[in-house]
Amino acid sequence: MKTAIIGGGAAGFFLAVNLKEMMPEMEVTIFERGQRVLRKVEISGGGRCNCTNTFDGVKDLSAVYPRGYRLMKRLFKTFDYHDAYEWFERHGVRLTVQEDQCVFPASQDSHTIINCLTHEARRRGVEIRIGAAVSSLDDLAGFDHIAVTTGGQPRMSGLQWLADMGHEIIPPVPSLFTFEIGDKALTEMTGTVADTATVMLPGTKLRASGPLLITHWGMSGPAILRLSSYAARHLFEHDYHCPLSVNWASRHDADTSEALTAIAIRQPQKQVTSTPPFNLTRRLWEYLAGKSLGNRAQRRWAELSKKDHHLLVNILCNDTYDITGKGTFKDEFVTCGGVSLSSVNPATLESRVCPHLYFAGEVLDIDGVTGGFNFQAAWTTAYTVARAITASPPTPLQRARGVDSDFGHT
Repeated sequence: MKTAIIGGGAAGFFLAVNLKEMMPEMEVTIFERGQRVLRKVEISGGGRCNCTNTFDGVKDLSAVYPRGYRLMKRLFKTFDYHDAYEWFERHGVRLTVQEDQCVFPASQDSHTIINCLTHEARRRGVEIRIGAAVSSLDDLAGFDHIAVTTGGQPRMSGLQWLADMGHEIIPPVPSLFTFEIGDKALTEMTGTVADTATVMLPGTKLRASGPLLITHWGMSGPAILRLSSYAARHLFEHDYHCPLSVNWASRHDADTSEALTAIAIRQPQKQVTSTPPFNLTRRLWEYLAGKSLGNRAQRRWAELSKKDHHLLVNILCNDTYDITGKGTFKDEFVTCGGVSLSSVNPATLESRVCPHLYFAGEVLDIDGVTGGFNFQAAWTTAYTVARAITASPPTPLQRARGVDSDFGHT
């Protein structure tokens, strides 16, 4: 039996290696359009590769998979994050867990993951064709199975060939990006971090919490990246121009008021700007207090009026900005959208319209927030397809004829 894998990214290589482990006699060929494989793995996590997550504290998968969480819950019964962790360690990659539950190779080098996957593929006889663009499924005549692992496509044109075959395609839009904020006073604090902030889009239920980083173009950090994932379509539909609300304290108004009152009682003669609450940096607190009180921010706590007190509570809990555009998350583009999950068998990820055609990775309408969740989706879906192919009878592939395609491989 012969299997063709279109796309030499994380899902493609993981699928190839597991196919050969499950069925050594299977002939497996990876077709990669570009001149390098696993490019996205190389740059991920700042070159360290956040390859999965412990999922510790994740009570609902919808919190980390805005799209596809129901399917991921089902597939995790067969291959989850524990299995991925054990798989890489069993194949010689020592892993380490950070305080935020993100999992990296202990080497802190993405090439450790790349070397593992490429070594295992070559050792087991996987054929890797570089610069091999597939222009039509007819180019793959003679293969019993085909798996599409081409990754997220930034434009609908990269998925049109699948739509032409009868698959439902969810139009792709960017996910995981930073926000441009046109507030010079804010961006002058580039590099400042709020350890725990809650950001939300007013008028919606879209919100996220975590560290927030002020940049020279606006805002970044886990809180912003998570919100960009949850709100990917909303922001796209509004041309990335929306109001943003920031709760710097990640507390309710009443709790924040009580905390400020305690500071005023404990240190009444201290200047307001010299006593930052909630572990805010002094620079950020000076900015917020000045934005709220103006020159009165230089007063002592004992000199503040009730109105001043309420203004400070409001700036901490309900600070507002205008998003003026979409920044980038380095070179690590992620998209939401792709092949609709209604177009595949949820147990095998086989196409419902073309037997023996399978999908794995981000080409599916599955995407996660930052933190290793997208790689975990790649490992899980690839393993699922490997199991499905090895369990499938050796029936010749029934392909749709005459469908041109232009695969964007990763």
